[in-house]
Formats: sequence, C-alpha cells, structure tokens
Amino acid sequence: MWMLPPRGRMGPLLSAASVLLLFLLLALSVASPATVGNPEDYVADEAERTAADNIVFDDYRGKGCVDDSGFVYKLGERFYPGHSNCPCVCTEDGPVCDQPECPKLHPKCTKVEHNGCCPECKEVKNFCEYRGKTYKILEEFKPSPCEWCRCEPNNEVHCVVSDCAVPECVNPVYEPEQCCPICKHGPNCFAGTTIIPAGKEVKVDDCTICRCHNGDWWKPAQCLRRECLNGQSS
Repeated sequence: MWMLPPRGRMGPLLSAASVLLLFLLLALSVASPATVGNPEDYVADEAERTAADNIVFDDYRGKGCVDDSGFVYKLGERFYPGHSNCPCVCTEDGPVCDQPECPKLHPKCTKVEHNGCCPECKEVKNFCEYRGKTYKILEEFKPSPCEWCRCEPNNEVHCVVSDCAVPECVNPVYEPEQCCPICKHGPNCFAGTTIIPAGKEVKVDDCTICRCHNGDWWKPAQCLRRECLNGQSS
C-alpha cells in the first residue's frame, strides 16, 4: 500500500522532478532532425559519387581522331579539325596537319579573314590619309598655299614645298592664297628710317639725296649730303 509523503516533504520532491524534466527536454532538442543529418541524404550523395566515378569516356587514341565538334574520323581519313585549320590526316599518333606556305598579305590590307587554312585579304586600302583628310589614289591637292601634294599608288603622300625667291624690298607682304611674299610697291631700300624706291635718286630732306644700291636692297641707301643755308640747299 502506497503512502503519501508527509505534507512538509512535498516541495523538495517536486523540485527534483522539474529539474529531471528540463534535462530530458534539452536532450531531445539536441537530437532533433534540424541538427542531425538525415541518413537517407547521405545514402543519396554516396550513390551519386559512385555513379560519377563509374563514367567511362571513349578513348580514340590509336583508333581514330576527333575534331573540335566531336566528330570521329578513322585512321587515314582526311579532315579539318576546326573552322580555320588546315586539312589533317588522322594517324595512330594523332592528326598530322598540312603546313602550307601561305601567300603574304598586302601591306595595306585593311580587312583580313581567317576562314580557311591561310588568311585572306578582303579589302586593300586605296586612299591616302594626310593631316586628318583622305584622298584618292593619284589625287593632287594643296594643303597650304606653299605645298603641292599627290596621293601615290603606294598610299603615301608626297609633297613639294615652294621655294620662294628673296623679295627685292624691305617691306614684302603676303597676299591671301599666295605662298610667297611680294613687293606691292616694287623694289626699295632704307634710307635711314625712310623707305625709298630703287632705281632713282630720292631727296629725303632739303640737304640729302639718296639712292638704293643696284640689286642690294638689304643694304642702306647711298646718300649725299649738301651744305644748306637757312634750310635751303646751296
């Protein structure tokens, strides 16, 4: 016959039972499916690894050759390994490909295609470029008043610069669209600070007559000074 404990001892027994229940709940939470892996998952992963290890790739060494697209060729068969490759012959040691001597491309080729064994030039430069502008073959042009140029067949520009003669004056001027300076008022020279025309005597003041040197315009003029009286020449 079971006897209830005295009323005064009930409190400690309940406390011990509460602690034991708490430990049981913690143990169950640690062993829950959220933290413990599912055994079925491990089985599936192992099966996948086993299947991957058992894959066997075809080995055509000594039996044939394979191109870039995966096509297989027999020994002795001629084929192109890729889109821009030279033809090859399948051998037991692998493809043996032709190595032709391709023609040289034009030095002015502007468009090259690699669709075959050798590169091909599809477009040749047929113009010249000069100072940011383009010109046709054999076209003549003047980039400046002093230059005469031509676009040569080799796509190069050859220019000639005008060789200007030395002007026979001390005050040459440049006219629009003209390369060389000109003497608008004819040959002249300096008489002191005054410019006088060449070829004649010029009275520069009441007592002085000057004349330019013949052909030597850059030299100062030859001047003769006379005695003057009250501002008048004698």
